[in-house]
Amino acid sequence: MAEIRLQKLAHSYSSQPSSPDDYAIRELNHIWEQGGAYALLGPSGCGKSTLLNIISGLLSPSEGQVLFDSKVVNDLTPEKRNIAQVFQFPVVYDTMTVYDNLAFPLRNQGMAEAKIRLKVQEIAEVLDLQALLSKKARNLTADEKQKVSMGRGLVRDDVSAILFDEPLTVIDPHLKWKLRRKLKQIHEQFNITMVYVTHDQLEASTFADKIAVMYGGQIVQFGTPRELFERPRHTFVGYFIGSPGMNLISVQPQAGGVGFGDVHLPLSEALQQQIAEAKWTSLKIGIRPEFVHVWEGPFDDALCADVSHVEDLGTYKILTLSLAGQMLKVRIQEDKPVPENQAWISFPSQWLMVYADDYLLEVTP
Repeated sequence: MAEIRLQKLAHSYSSQPSSPDDYAIRELNHIWEQGGAYALLGPSGCGKSTLLNIISGLLSPSEGQVLFDSKVVNDLTPEKRNIAQVFQFPVVYDTMTVYDNLAFPLRNQGMAEAKIRLKVQEIAEVLDLQALLSKKARNLTADEKQKVSMGRGLVRDDVSAILFDEPLTVIDPHLKWKLRRKLKQIHEQFNITMVYVTHDQLEASTFADKIAVMYGGQIVQFGTPRELFERPRHTFVGYFIGSPGMNLISVQPQAGGVGFGDVHLPLSEALQQQIAEAKWTSLKIGIRPEFVHVWEGPFDDALCADVSHVEDLGTYKILTLSLAGQMLKVRIQEDKPVPENQAWISFPSQWLMVYADDYLLEVTP
């Protein structure tokens, strides 16, 4: 296992990049600590796979360094970096049995057959492949092939890290949750540094202890699933994490706080000072649908919004509200009364975020 450190790392597919838009990965510094279970989360085209391929050595960065345990590995091949990588689509040797597929990387190391047998049996048990060990890989389903592909990466106990590039794309939905839990159990059992690339926030939250959210070639926040949900440090994190995502509304500074339309939202003096001192071109407030308070009737300082739509999702409901010309999503539990025509709402101060040029304004204690 290794600590993976990225220093001033950037990458462009252009031979002569002239602007930030020419970079698939904009300059970043980041550390994946030894033995951690991490997810790299973001939409298609944000740079996730490019970053993973730079770490593995399949791609050389345009700028900066990749270090494994403080050793620069930019010029080392994937084999010399001792990385196992599992790709989006299964990579197996169709003419070999499942057993031989799993044993292949161990035989390349010259491991004794008795020890190979034990390791293969161990991983086959973890991935429920025991009944398939004697079958040719070409006779397997796509799900089974991907489990074999994952097993080939997991069978080695000498790897610096295992990198997963959206490995559950071809897996049937009902098996995805089971495999995510299997990967988590494997990490807890073997303490291997794992980095899991996905665009699915549920996959990321189920697998990872910490998630790096990528947007526009940058890691805009790195934290636990709870930190990303409760305190998104970038508007994209607020929008991308959660279902539905965070409500984001453009506002203007006002005496005592901010506002939009005829709505005034009071803020602390510390936040007001930050807004006054920061150089920004756009100012937004953000609040998650779960944190908007819905009152049963008119209440002190509550805001009156029009109810546009109600979605009943079984255990909870999603209200679409119109407030001073802005649309809001509000999530209420199944046992709560659903307002008709009008709803009285408020934004608890501890859950109301203020963003200047898309980054959270934070008040230090």
